Amino acid sequence: MLARLFSVTLDGIEGVICEVEVHVTRGGFEKSLIVGLPDTAVKESIERVQSAITNSGYNYPKTKSVINLAPADVKKVGPAFDLPIALGVLLGSKAIESDCVKEFVIVGELALDGRVRGVNGVLNMAMAAAQKGFKKMIVPLENVREAAVVQGVEVFGTGSLAQTAAFLSGKLLLEAAQVDIEKLLEQEGTYDIDFAEVKGQESVKRALTIAAAGGHNILMIGPPGAGKTMLAQRLATILPRLGLAESLETTRVYSSVGQLEGRAMMAIRPVRMPHHSASAPALVGGGTNPRCGELSLAHNGILFLDEFAEFPRHVLEMIRQPLEERKITVSRAKGSVTFPANFMLVAATNPCPCGYFGSTQKRCKCTPNQIERYLARISGPLLDRIDIHIEVPTVSFSKLRSKQSSNSSEVIGTQVVSARQKQRARFGEDKTTVNATMTHKQVSEHCQLDSAAEAILKNAMTEFGLSARAHDKICKVARTIADLEGQEDIGAEHISEAVSYRKLDRAL
Repeated sequence: MLARLFSVTLDGIEGVICEVEVHVTRGGFEKSLIVGLPDTAVKESIERVQSAITNSGYNYPKTKSVINLAPADVKKVGPAFDLPIALGVLLGSKAIESDCVKEFVIVGELALDGRVRGVNGVLNMAMAAAQKGFKKMIVPLENVREAAVVQGVEVFGTGSLAQTAAFLSGKLLLEAAQVDIEKLLEQEGTYDIDFAEVKGQESVKRALTIAAAGGHNILMIGPPGAGKTMLAQRLATILPRLGLAESLETTRVYSSVGQLEGRAMMAIRPVRMPHHSASAPALVGGGTNPRCGELSLAHNGILFLDEFAEFPRHVLEMIRQPLEERKITVSRAKGSVTFPANFMLVAATNPCPCGYFGSTQKRCKCTPNQIERYLARISGPLLDRIDIHIEVPTVSFSKLRSKQSSNSSEVIGTQVVSARQKQRARFGEDKTTVNATMTHKQVSEHCQLDSAAEAILKNAMTEFGLSARAHDKICKVARTIADLEGQEDIGAEHISEAVSYRKLDRAL
């Protein structure tokens, strides 16, 4: 007897609808066979399925079963096929009957006792089901909230194989899950940290405000304990709130690697902080079955690379292309996978090996050659792609103990949102949404300079030997500064401040 069901596999973060065909033969005692380009996890599912069926009170057929996962040229990965395969075996052996099974897309991993465990990428799978016109889906209870945020698909949560079989047989009623997306974003889209908690560092806060307003990458240079990590963690609190589209994009990435941690969707911007010992695949993604790395997990958020100069140089160089293209393409012999990577890079480094060059608190023990070699670990082409370089000095005792409060994240965030609105109005229907992603043509159009500003920029280019890319970065930052001040024209003061944020261009 032949049974047909529908399930989904993941190709990177994209869901691919698959047909699960189960043919239970009438004779023979050979072992059941799975075909259709399954990976190891899918091949092993037959053992889980057999135990789950037996322990759920059904008889596993003693004859051979052939399980085909179509299309045959798409790699099938993960344990999400356990539940549809088990249901196919039950339908094929006439243990259960269902007239509606083809209306559903079904995913779920089976425990040996028949329980249904959660799987990765259910949101992506639900999106794929909706795109292919399916109206109903059965998912593990653990994943039901994330799947339910997809509009147009009724999502039913199941806790066991027996419960699913009873539901499809019409012997049990299950209610479709409901999620109030707007309420969810409102409740979970808050932070428990604030910029007002940072004492002193007003110049750095100003630079971070500019970075947030224009979506600019930023590098902080300062001694240990100056507050670089604290500042970077709070940068997300002044960025505009995640909209529904951005939230779904970010949630897709986290769902594909199983890092939602019980959340229905991502309601706040992610801040990723990989250690400087992280490998290249850990940052950019990869593997036999390519999966997202830290750059993609920072999508629509912040990638904070502390101890920037300590990262292996070849690892840092792999960040260059994603910074420009806002995506990552991982190529393998069997094909390529593209992951989103639209993030703000926030880097932090000590000014020298001991960390105290230029500090007023401790004496630096490094020689000039050691300092130069240390900073030279960050290549010129990579520095060109970082818009703002800012020094972070040690905070004095008086400022640490000061009772004077600084602007909160809410106040600064209002300024950032206002500047972002000006940019959206300026670019209109263009794909560009923030100043940092302007093309060279857009820089020429929207960054017109008067004679005084032109002279300052010319002197900076000549004195510091800046590249054409650094020229555009300065113009983009100046445009953002003018937007923050509500001015349409870029003045000499805006260019001067933007030039002052090229610290390492002068140091190298």
